[in-house]
Amino acid sequence: MTGGGTGLPRDDGTPPESFAALLRTEGLEPRWDVPPGFEALEAPEGTTVLAFRYADGVLMAGDRRATAGNLIAHRRVQKVFSADSHSAVAISGTAGVAIEMVRLFQTELEHYEKIESQRLSLEGKANHLASMVRRQLPMAFQGLVVIPLFCGFDEIARRGRLYSFDVVGGRYEETDFAATGSGGRDAKLYIRTAFTDDMDEAAALGLAMEAMIAAAEEDTATGGPDLQRGIFPNVVVVTADGYRELSDDEIASASRTAMGA
Repeated sequence: MTGGGTGLPRDDGTPPESFAALLRTEGLEPRWDVPPGFEALEAPEGTTVLAFRYADGVLMAGDRRATAGNLIAHRRVQKVFSADSHSAVAISGTAGVAIEMVRLFQTELEHYEKIESQRLSLEGKANHLASMVRRQLPMAFQGLVVIPLFCGFDEIARRGRLYSFDVVGGRYEETDFAATGSGGRDAKLYIRTAFTDDMDEAAALGLAMEAMIAAAEEDTATGGPDLQRGIFPNVVVVTADGYRELSDDEIASASRTAMGA
């Protein structure tokens, strides 16, 4: 029997194309099922993430707050992760499910690179992430919704690109910027007023902090920069040189400037 995408070895003995398919075959794929008769779980929710292009590539940022209903569940949640050396993914929605999805996505990309001896194209990565979101649809009906953002540096087109998704796995390439989560609308509106694609990294970081502050002022579930506690958004950039996470010192300085402190 030819394995192909089923997770079984091919006839020639080579490994399966998809690591997730292999997990499904072995019954090891992560499952998040709500037992029949139970009400929807009130799991911690990640809130606001954003991304936009700038002169050298693309910047992605996420606030650190997770909420459970009207309560703050966590103040230091990481919402922005490397997908591989030249791409990044940010999460909003049910935090636990989203983090598990990111881990599986990272493993899938690493698995592909080892098998094929090359990285999957940026568009291919976005398509694969869309299929992973689509597989979570039954959980979305149970209230466990995950909506990511994805970005990276396209080594063929030599520019940054970014993608947004919807709850049913729709994938949309955004021209310049995107945001999702409870404060995503306010962040996006702010970015629209000041965005230019020729910004340098310092200007891009400043805009990201200003947009996050604007979202936090309108949305109680979004945590803006907290100078007193030293809690700042996660910010990464992806350029021709690859994925890089900005330091807390860089983000703190941009936050103070944005807040006029």
